Amino acid sequence: MTRLATGAAAALALTASAAAAQTTLFFGEAGPNRGARAEAIQYFVDQVEERSEGDLAFDIQWGGALFKAGAARSGIADGVADAGTIIAVYFPQEMAGYGIADLPILNPDAWVGMKATDELMRTNEALQQNLAEQNLVYVGTFTTSAINIGCKGATIDGVEDIAGLKVRGVGAYGQAFADEGANLVSMSIYDAYQGLDTGLIDCSQGYSYVVPALQWQEVIDSYTILNWGQVGALGVFMNKGMFDSLDPAQQEALMEAGAAIPDELGRILSTENDEAVQMMRDQGIEVVEMPEEGREVLLEAGSTYVEDWVETAGASGLDGEALLEEYRGLIDKYTQVRDEQGYPWDR
Repeated sequence: MTRLATGAAAALALTASAAAAQTTLFFGEAGPNRGARAEAIQYFVDQVEERSEGDLAFDIQWGGALFKAGAARSGIADGVADAGTIIAVYFPQEMAGYGIADLPILNPDAWVGMKATDELMRTNEALQQNLAEQNLVYVGTFTTSAINIGCKGATIDGVEDIAGLKVRGVGAYGQAFADEGANLVSMSIYDAYQGLDTGLIDCSQGYSYVVPALQWQEVIDSYTILNWGQVGALGVFMNKGMFDSLDPAQQEALMEAGAAIPDELGRILSTENDEAVQMMRDQGIEVVEMPEEGREVLLEAGSTYVEDWVETAGASGLDGEALLEEYRGLIDKYTQVRDEQGYPWDR
């Protein structure tokens, strides 16, 4: 055999050996392969492969191919997928601790919220133990970003404008609007365009980047930035049995990649949200901000649902008050980091 042939054979053997050594994990995602969250998931899996130097790879099953959103917790815990996205609102009891990131508290900054949630989930032993008992390991977090509201034929300049409006709400944020006199209409965010267009609803709560994605700019004439809070209890979890079977370097690669999600998704959301708001202004849609006194009223209205969460957390064996205090402290911590250092992508 010639040297060239020998070299080629050796290279093929090394390639085959590397391929055989790679561990491929199945990732279940109920959403489609498009949008900000899909970009963040792809970033995460790419980071895992890069940080593990090719030892780990993911096969992402998009669009609920492995399980729908309402079956994600059991699907991952039972090993239908090795990892995947869990949305806490579908599992209010089992994922009560993680549900803290959905609460209507003062938490409007996507990056700050994700960093606070990520640190809480990584460092709080009670939350880690609660997940371990479900055969789950927390890996990284996402967010939908701040809750705002678009309206047709109405403008919400203050809380006094909420009463009587037919509103599609988002979780506790919608309930707080109902407490201020709104008439809640149960409707998917994907049906809000038609609801606004036909007058079935006057307003829909949502997120700035959703406006161009779902073409709401065609059917709204005002958009109010609430400066209130966000829905942030959705993220990457892993089957604990599978995670424990990996070697320490692989586990570290997974956790480092998960910790990198807030910076990347924060950058994506910041860009897309800013562009969406500017697009609305350019098209003549009235963009207003809820005044501080109005926001305080909304925070007070939302406090009922924060108290409900504390009770739910307690029923799950968690100290809800202590978790809430810790979480608010982390929001303050990362707000200060942002104010002093700026966002990571701008540094």
